[in-house]
Amino acid sequence: MILVTGSTGLVGTHLLLELIKKHERIQATHRASSNLKRVLDTFALYVDDPLSLYKRIDWIEADVTDVESLLHAMDGVDYVYHTAAYVSFDPKDRNAMILNNVNGTANLVNACLEKKIKKLCFVSSTAALGNAPPGEQITEDMIWAHSKHRSIYSISKYQSEMEIWRGMAEGLNAVIINPSIIIGPGDWKRSSSYLFSLVWKGMKFYTEGITGYVDIRNVVHAMITLMEGNFSAERFTVSAENLSYREVLEMIARALDKKPPTIHAIPFIISLAWRMNWLTSKLNGKPRSITREAVKSSRRKALFSNEKIRKAIELDFVPIKQSIQDTAGHFLNQVKKGSN
Repeated sequence: MILVTGSTGLVGTHLLLELIKKHERIQATHRASSNLKRVLDTFALYVDDPLSLYKRIDWIEADVTDVESLLHAMDGVDYVYHTAAYVSFDPKDRNAMILNNVNGTANLVNACLEKKIKKLCFVSSTAALGNAPPGEQITEDMIWAHSKHRSIYSISKYQSEMEIWRGMAEGLNAVIINPSIIIGPGDWKRSSSYLFSLVWKGMKFYTEGITGYVDIRNVVHAMITLMEGNFSAERFTVSAENLSYREVLEMIARALDKKPPTIHAIPFIISLAWRMNWLTSKLNGKPRSITREAVKSSRRKALFSNEKIRKAIELDFVPIKQSIQDTAGHFLNQVKKGSN
């Protein structure tokens, strides 16, 4: 039996769809507050009869911060895909990220060891990779070093990976993937899918930062192939192209038939924006939409190599332009239905 954690997120929902096409039954964990309808909605984007596939999923209420619920979820399980993660660039979420990403992964590793799971696939992030000299591509072998420029999210993902490596040292069979920014239809108010909402609403600013991007379908394909293959105690960067934020925002704007951002957000403007947003958040009590960490991330120029994953498995990367067009099509369909 296969178990998937984080089953209502962008990666989790797409992974469930591909796994349930290949297997008669799949187990998936969810929190009490999870929106399971999101899974069915994602299935409906790709298949004509989503309900029949959805009904073959055995849902188990569990939380990675609750050891007993994890042990219960792993009864009869042989393989685990761990996609659950807390993503935020807001400093106030530090404790929640450490609790869910680091402690939660430690709990999962311990449960896998206790239940003698045959293999684990852990979804990490390029945020957990080290840095490269300017102009050079970052590989899986780069050494991660703590610095004031590291976001809390980056720290949490790195420490989460350390828990996986600790589990491997204790006998756990596991493989790690490090996807870059994932493009695909998901919760339009969260994570990378939020870019489409921002552009739809009329985003005016861009930065000159550069990072990697990859289609969700490539991420899921890589996970399943690495899990089913003879790969262990390794990590693989899954990233299709290195592009500037400006290029990506312009692609999204064209795909949505919106005006692309035209104002270069210079450091002074950015620093003023996050400070004003901090003050506004203090006054109205609403969550921050711009943080210092998000600003730092948007200005970083990081190039990622996909050479290792290309050599390991057959993987035809979807061009990011096509990925954006496909995702924008799903976004526009949901706008027409009034669900956005």
